[in-house]
Amino acid sequence: MRPCPILLSIAIAIALPTQASAGEDIADLYQFNCISCHGAEVYTRTDRKVTSLEGLDRQVRRCELALGLKWFDEEIADMTGYLNTHYYKFQP
Repeated sequence: MRPCPILLSIAIAIALPTQASAGEDIADLYQFNCISCHGAEVYTRTDRKVTSLEGLDRQVRRCELALGLKWFDEEIADMTGYLNTHYYKFQP
């Protein structure tokens, strides 16, 4: 029995998130987890402790651990990228 191409296409479309939905997921994670502990002012204050992209990655990992989130490395990298894009603007 051959699989139905239409059903196969629908299943693939549902299973694979698009870039837009992945970005929305990170924004949702940010709102639900990061902002629940502190506001955005922690990223924009003049005396912020995070001063590099590597430091930002370490801080995201510390927060993830402290909150017991059990994120995958990809989610940590996505959150680091999200924060860097929206607040820090560190060069890679």
